[in-house]
Amino acid sequence: MSRIDPLQPARIVVVEPASSGGATLIGVAAEMGLRVVVASADSGDRRLSDAVRGAAETVLTVETNDQAALEAAVRELHGQEPFEAVLAGSDIYVSATARVAAALGLPGLPVETVDRVRDKSVMRAAVAEAGLRTPRFAQATSDEELRAAAAHVGFPCVMKPVACSGSIHVSRADDMDQLAAAFQRLVTDPVPDMGQLHEHRVLVEEYVTGPEFSADGYVLDSGEVTLVALTRTLLGPEPDFVEMGHLTPAQVDSGTLEAVEAYVVDVVRAVHLTSGPFHCELRLTAEGPVLIEIGARLPGDRIVELLRLVTGVSLPKVAIATSLGLDLDEAGAFADPQAKSAGIRFFSAEGRSSYRELTGWQDMAALPEVTETSVYFAPGELIPGVEDCRSRLGHALFTADSAQGALDRWQALGDAVVAV
Repeated sequence: MSRIDPLQPARIVVVEPASSGGATLIGVAAEMGLRVVVASADSGDRRLSDAVRGAAETVLTVETNDQAALEAAVRELHGQEPFEAVLAGSDIYVSATARVAAALGLPGLPVETVDRVRDKSVMRAAVAEAGLRTPRFAQATSDEELRAAAAHVGFPCVMKPVACSGSIHVSRADDMDQLAAAFQRLVTDPVPDMGQLHEHRVLVEEYVTGPEFSADGYVLDSGEVTLVALTRTLLGPEPDFVEMGHLTPAQVDSGTLEAVEAYVVDVVRAVHLTSGPFHCELRLTAEGPVLIEIGARLPGDRIVELLRLVTGVSLPKVAIATSLGLDLDEAGAFADPQAKSAGIRFFSAEGRSSYRELTGWQDMAALPEVTETSVYFAPGELIPGVEDCRSRLGHALFTADSAQGALDRWQALGDAVVAV
């Protein structure tokens, strides 16, 4: 049963809608007639877009990295006029959001287990304890611990910060020199992520071979787990893991899809994800699926739009409905699919610090199958010299008539646009 008065528009607060999924969440909530308060530092890489600012009823400016300040600010507004739900606008703020919801007495992820979907070390331990396939791993916070972790895991390995998102500072290492260099790049990086300097706590884990996918779905309060779609992730060259595209649905056979679904359901239960959407990243090995990570959140990189086009499911509406106790059908979470397949292509500066022109961009954007384009850096603007999502130039979202057609189109769009 819904907890809200059907005659009174629900009032919700969204904490830092910094990802594409979070930004979409704000727009969808406004379209549903909800009154949306956005809690944000509204500065630096947390600066709100004009679209988010326009869709929000109120912007609550607060340092969202200060848990006490965030809870106090939201509690004060809650005392003036109650909120019905608190939602995370990006992966980094899932734990903070759960704690705010608990402080207000509203439903949310269990505070005692929420770190299982945020801290990759805690996540790995929970999944391993449940007896599920997971890479060998060890945590490190210093050069000495890094060497011990490498001795336990072996080479090749992957180093990743325990709490970052967007594949920031995720790197493959084939020997100790490469691993130490990756760790040094992390600890000396002066650029904050969501207003926070990078924590020096990393996970060193076994390098797992196989194609990469994301499994997106949701959990109902009843415990029922639904996989909406399996999406193929296309990566740039290693040793980095820059996501250069996503294709929905993934081109796999029914047996593989069933195995992935069963594994993901077990992972969801192992991390105690009790309600709302999830984004589960995994690799398919010869032995079956192996977890990369799982988040209790909407996917980024416009995957929510790919899912909507191909399946008709609106994960933002699912997130809102589950937080408010609404029936998914009544919330309008399901519609007819609009395409057999869809994808997104990201474009790279290929090591350039700036560009003069994106040749072929206008012709590419005019193609009927291209439904959305965006450029992140203007000509002449400095492009970050990093090998992660922060250095991507822009994207094109497209549709296709088949999974193979989507892969072919992803390649063709990449060939058509060149930064000069």
